[in-house]
Amino acid sequence: MTAFDNRIERRRMLAMLALLPLGATPWARAQAYPSKPVRFIVSFPPGSGADTTARLYARRLQEITKQSFIVENRTGGNSFIAAQAVATAAPDGSTLFFASNSPVVVNAVLFKSLPYNPLNDFAAVARTSRGTNLLLVPQNSPYKTVAELVDAAKKAPKKLNYASGSASYQIATEEFAEAVGAEFTHVPYKGSAPAIQDTAAGQTDFTIADISASLPLVQSGRLRALAVTSDRRHGALPNVPTAIESGAKDFEFYNWTGVFAPATTPQPVLDKLTQLIEQITAEPETVAFLSKIGGEIFPGDAKELRAYQVAQIEQWKRVARRAGIEPQ
Repeated sequence: MTAFDNRIERRRMLAMLALLPLGATPWARAQAYPSKPVRFIVSFPPGSGADTTARLYARRLQEITKQSFIVENRTGGNSFIAAQAVATAAPDGSTLFFASNSPVVVNAVLFKSLPYNPLNDFAAVARTSRGTNLLLVPQNSPYKTVAELVDAAKKAPKKLNYASGSASYQIATEEFAEAVGAEFTHVPYKGSAPAIQDTAAGQTDFTIADISASLPLVQSGRLRALAVTSDRRHGALPNVPTAIESGAKDFEFYNWTGVFAPATTPQPVLDKLTQLIEQITAEPETVAFLSKIGGEIFPGDAKELRAYQVAQIEQWKRVARRAGIEPQ
């Protein structure tokens, strides 16, 4: 155990002791949790995928525990505001982070200095959901398959361009470029919506975008989906192959969510939270809800969430270095 781990463990024990009534055991404290309203902090606005999923979990947690769970949207600042709100909150389980991969993975890659530490300031609780993305070209594009797109890019390196709605989509597309051995020119956009719209209008050659945001344009005939970025085909587009099937070796890209707590939250409270989150994730209602919005459950306990987070940070750092994406 490192010196840092020792400090975290000492703080957790002190926090746990401070919460205990005289004579109560840690187990009893966990059994009583939650004893007051709990906030779910979300770094995206109402109506976003992370927000709607957080509200499902909050409602079910309230029904199960008979205690109030409130979703609080702390938007802006590259998710800094939301992350700091959780990192500095009382470590008693009353403030939780319903986080996407942006604040806990992407920011660790894109920023030299953060006002919070994506690993050290949070205790992992459980994974919840993930959603796939589509590789899209305009409907009138000459490219009908990934192979045709890649072949054209190899014949004229960097001539084809791609739109990215965020830095995470830029890194993901550069990972795709690495997988197929091609080079493209990046065109940044402030948000997925304009990136998708300009690709549909033919202003860019292709984009990778969230399926829930782009599927209506595919179904209306304004965009053509060449591939899905998941490990298997999507039920809404059964004839669209995966990127791996299309020659992008080992390329997968998901948007995902998980629950985190302040770093020194007592372990019995974390354990109970993990059990509750895993219970809700496995429920048929959750499976059906996520399928309706283009996602799927992504179960995993605290250890699996932490291991996945660390692996994603290392993977994306490598891709960013290869692509020459310098931390801000």
